[in-house]
Amino acid sequence: MATKQLMPDQSTEKSAGGVGDTSMGPAVMAAAASVGLSWYYFFLKGDKQRGLFVGLWPPTILAFASYFKQHQMEQTLSMLTSPGRSLKQTFDSMMGSS
Repeated sequence: MATKQLMPDQSTEKSAGGVGDTSMGPAVMAAAASVGLSWYYFFLKGDKQRGLFVGLWPPTILAFASYFKQHQMEQTLSMLTSPGRSLKQTFDSMMGSS
């Protein structure tokens, strides 16, 4: 059986800051809560019409979150590739060097 050895300076924990960069955060949590609420109304309360109505919320919530994330990425891209900037300046700003 192979074992994985870590170097002394490596860490096995991930930072919480990186999670917000790749996920939609509150939108995913709201969509999951909406699915749970939909199941509650549909199966436990027997109110099928309200359960179906609430069940339509998650795609709407995720669509809005996706739109705002794309809008943010478009603004960042347009800022990086604005007229008057050289290719070197664009790459430097992307890589974080000054």
